[in-house]
Amino acid sequence: MHAELQLDNQICFRLYTAARLVTQAYTPMLTELGITYPQYLVLMVLWEKDNQPVNDIAHRLLLETNTVTPLLQRMEKLGVVSRKKGEHDKRQQIVSLTEKGRDLEQKAFQLIPEGMQKQMSACPLKLEDYQNLAHELDTIIHTINKQP
Repeated sequence: MHAELQLDNQICFRLYTAARLVTQAYTPMLTELGITYPQYLVLMVLWEKDNQPVNDIAHRLLLETNTVTPLLQRMEKLGVVSRKKGEHDKRQQIVSLTEKGRDLEQKAFQLIPEGMQKQMSACPLKLEDYQNLAHELDTIIHTINKQP
């Protein structure tokens, strides 16, 4: 057996497992809001800046537009976003929050930060550790994302 192929020596396994478990920790809160984790990510992008083209949302989430479009279609059926053709470029779709989508921001704020703090309370990491981890993960993401 090659050491390079052992599961315990793989950073990718740790990243995958951490991402899966953190997403799983969000699930009860998001279920209460009536949305999925990918929908929550789209909503956070729109809460930062409403009325965005699909391409901009996809770019911000490091996803392809053909991944984001069906997600937005489902969100439109839920009544949290609306889509319309761009004024200057009719091929462009502009995504906007509905009243329900804007209301979800306050509900999420009341539910998620505190809920995740409770989920992570047994973890010995400090705020500075999380900030450093975020920086290191950003470095990995940006490095790999620039590769062909």
